Amino acid sequence: MNPIQETLSALTPGAAQSFRNMTFVPLFAAAGEGEPGYLTLDEALARQVARVTEVSERGSVPELRFVNEAEAPVLLVDGEELVGAKQNRVLNVTILVGGKKEVVIPVSCVEQGRWSYKSKHFAAARRTLFAKARAKKMARVSESLRTTGTYRSHQGEIWEDVAAKLHSMKVESPSFAMADAYAANDASIADYVGAFKPAPGQVGAAFAVNGELVGMELFDSAKTFAKVMDKIVSSYAMDAIEPAPPAEAPLPVEEAVRRFIADMQAAATREYEAAGEGKDVRLSGDGLAGGALVAGERVVHLAAFRVPQEDDRVPRAAPYGG
Repeated sequence: MNPIQETLSALTPGAAQSFRNMTFVPLFAAAGEGEPGYLTLDEALARQVARVTEVSERGSVPELRFVNEAEAPVLLVDGEELVGAKQNRVLNVTILVGGKKEVVIPVSCVEQGRWSYKSKHFAAARRTLFAKARAKKMARVSESLRTTGTYRSHQGEIWEDVAAKLHSMKVESPSFAMADAYAANDASIADYVGAFKPAPGQVGAAFAVNGELVGMELFDSAKTFAKVMDKIVSSYAMDAIEPAPPAEAPLPVEEAVRRFIADMQAAATREYEAAGEGKDVRLSGDGLAGGALVAGERVVHLAAFRVPQEDDRVPRAAPYGG
């Protein structure tokens, strides 16, 4: 078995927990009890041992510069939002930046109407791209890797998704910023975030909204998951609070999680050089899009989503990047 199959086969799902229209299934693994050996993005920025800037004074929408001044590596997680500089962005892929290293990181814009400096450096937000848009982005980045070898999203589609979210939630945003949708719904999102707590040994979780499995997040360390869990829960909560019809005859969530794990184990995989340390492995199958960062033969982070079956192949000719 490859590292992804080995990691998935070692998972033990816990008892499902529900709050309002969201269900949260904890995932446990004995191997996740150790120290991660890296800093999270929030930790590195808070300790002032890392910085994120535009790539130049002029800037480039699909790229930012990350400088790690720490001895330890820093983990940047797919979908995390960076705010400030010329416009807010989200990470296109999970990246492990080695100690004392500087890398250009692939990103997507989530603030269409601003291209002017608010600050020299970016700050990390306590949120990620909302799950529905992140699932599409996952598939688009995989297609970009297959066709051009680059970690580009479909920028126009992300702008459309953010604009649609603002419209459906009746949120006014002069710059069409995703941050404004989160801010307007802060209290409701906080209710979801507060409803779920990480358990000892929990390395990830699967999420269902309105009775339908949406996606899964998995880390190599329970300590890492505990540090980023609020960001991840908020991304599913942002979709949960948006009015939507319930799924038709959904599977019991425990069975849906088992099938999803089995589908990931059987998924086709393609391996690419990561933007930082290790390898980036993309997963694809009928109705599934995912990506994993593998470093030192361990799966540092894996995220996967249920997507419409046509989306895992992305049969469109629209350009990538911004």
